[in-house]
Amino acid sequence: MGTYTKKALVLGAGGFIGSHMVKRLRKEGYWVRGVDLKAPEYSDTEANEFVFGDLREADFVRRVLEYKGDAGNFYRSVPYRYIQSFDEIYQFAADMGGAGFVFTGENDAEIMHNSCTINLNVLDEQRRLNEDKELNNTKIFYSGSACMYPEHNQLDPDNPDCREESAYPANPDSEYGWEKLFSERLYFAYNRNHGIPVRVARYHNIFGPQGTWDGGREKAPAAICRKVAQLPQGGGSIDVWGDGQQTRSFLYIDECIEATRRLMDSDFMGPVNIGSEEMVTIDQLVDTAARVSGKNVEKNHIDGPLGVRGRNSNNDVIREKLGWDYSQSLEEGIRSTYNWIQEQLGGAQKIPGVDVSDEYPGLYPESIA
Repeated sequence: MGTYTKKALVLGAGGFIGSHMVKRLRKEGYWVRGVDLKAPEYSDTEANEFVFGDLREADFVRRVLEYKGDAGNFYRSVPYRYIQSFDEIYQFAADMGGAGFVFTGENDAEIMHNSCTINLNVLDEQRRLNEDKELNNTKIFYSGSACMYPEHNQLDPDNPDCREESAYPANPDSEYGWEKLFSERLYFAYNRNHGIPVRVARYHNIFGPQGTWDGGREKAPAAICRKVAQLPQGGGSIDVWGDGQQTRSFLYIDECIEATRRLMDSDFMGPVNIGSEEMVTIDQLVDTAARVSGKNVEKNHIDGPLGVRGRNSNNDVIREKLGWDYSQSLEEGIRSTYNWIQEQLGGAQKIPGVDVSDEYPGLYPESIA
């Protein structure tokens, strides 16, 4: 058994950002328990222990919050007096996806129910554990979203207002955004009323290798990279939702992880934007992918779910409070993402995630449909 600096619980560890956070924490010497309905799709998990289960179930959440020792012992019974709490919890678990999933309106109830239930369970079960153990030293990170910003501040694609203080009066453009706003307020309420240390970030379009790139839940960078990669080498035409003039900024995954770790190591609770200020139109995003690919790409603008007209991170607060700013250009990140997606399309074998359900039958619910 090794010597570990801290013990961390990563919820949503089978997902894109969560799996990258597990890798970062392990490099820093943490003992890490990962939890999700599924293992990481494109690599083995690096968690010391990976537990499959449904965070919508309060009893399951209670058990994953209990740390029983470095041996990796979610499945072992120990006297309750030996149970400890984690030093840090990273809460990435959510029902989410790109514009094609979030903005159609068809998934609103599912998104709100699943994500709100998870966050309520995490906070309330941690409160119970703190009261039982007479401790309150577990710091919880919550991954919020820029989707909570008011629609009326994002109508001008050339000048969106996403300063942290611009969040009110509230008017998100989707139920996903309303859920994110409610949940960040929930974390701050548990901090005020129960003393739970929290850190809250508002992520702006995180992308990179090993993220969802097909199936309907992928975000714009991955979707565009996939469409361009599927064209013949001579090029061709791809469908682009809307007129292509809607604006966004996109942050590469490694920079997201770095900023999140700085937030957790600081005394600043947030909320704080974590994003890039390199704003581009969607047409320019297509042009970037085309340039990386070396292909001649024409755009076929079609109707589709769009979200707000303009959105860009404002990093004034994070520069002041944490001394962090993005450093990688969009083109660098698109190049890495495009190359990785091209490998997937080329038939590169996916490395399966860890599945121990045969060893522990009956503990793992089916995935959320």
